[in-house]
Amino acid sequence: MTGSTNIMLRKLIYNLSKQKKPIWKSVAELLETPSRKRPYVNLYKINKYTKPGDIVIVPGKVLGIGKLDHEVTVVALDYSASAKKKILDSKGKIESLYNFNSLDLKGKNVRLMRK
Repeated sequence: MTGSTNIMLRKLIYNLSKQKKPIWKSVAELLETPSRKRPYVNLYKINKYTKPGDIVIVPGKVLGIGKLDHEVTVVALDYSASAKKKILDSKGKIESLYNFNSLDLKGKNVRLMRK
């Protein structure tokens, strides 16, 4: 296995694997898989398994099927256009996984979602 040809993704995986928090090591492992096997999560699942104020980490793509009826922060590698619109319409926040250093992950309100 040669890994991703995307140099930005390779740097992200390397930086995530060097972090002390185990959640980032798990995210790095999931990102190392081929892109067709990476998780994709629909908004209805995020809505079902989160509470207002939660931080959701998706090591893949967020898709816009379903609705979001509470405010969450979603951190993902990629988003569909409809997912971005629905998250922002629900007063939620969108973050890129490439900016993981700027996130303040404390407490029990962090969820790692993979399918």
